[in-house]
Amino acid sequence: MNRSAAEIIREYGPFSGVDQVHGLTYDGHNVWFASGDKINALDPSTGKAVRSIEVAAHAGTAFDGEHLFQLAEDLIQKIDPKTGHILSTIPAPGGGADSGLAWSEGTLWVGQYRDRKIYQIDPETGAILRTIESNRFVTGVTWIDGELWHATWEGDESDLRRIDPATGEVQEKLDMPRGVGISGLESNGVDQFFCGGGKTGKIRAVRRPRRKVV
Repeated sequence: MNRSAAEIIREYGPFSGVDQVHGLTYDGHNVWFASGDKINALDPSTGKAVRSIEVAAHAGTAFDGEHLFQLAEDLIQKIDPKTGHILSTIPAPGGGADSGLAWSEGTLWVGQYRDRKIYQIDPETGAILRTIESNRFVTGVTWIDGELWHATWEGDESDLRRIDPATGEVQEKLDMPRGVGISGLESNGVDQFFCGGGKTGKIRAVRRPRRKVV
């Protein structure tokens, strides 16, 4: 397993009217982040929040290329980002104990915080398709270039982990500075991760390690 210190390259926020950052996702232009009673769009080039949608937003957030998905208590809401309307809902697999949320391979991936699990679920029905075990509290979940990463936060320690999606084996780990937690996780699809900072109200960009060519 490769292990190194996470390289924080930028901090965003805190933002006006935002007490806590929960889940995050990226639509190719803006970073969307959940803050309890709304989802906010952040322009990562300027660091400014550009709009918000008023919906319950208590944990993970995902984007499938067209729609936003947002955890709200024991439901996952499918939202039209243009209108802000909730199009449909499905039950969340953790019944309200869910954390991270990501979209990949036509399915949703849902983190379970205290259960230390990640579920792959059907986005139409909520049916569980696969279960991956972790040995740490799971917060955010994201996919990048076919790699499954998740964030952990336990006590004062938090890290980013690349895991084998078939076995859950940890293949790479990026340690955050002590006391810096990750509440939500997303990638820009290229070279960095966006990490929610919980009650700090901040979002941190972390550099994605370059793959070593053997």
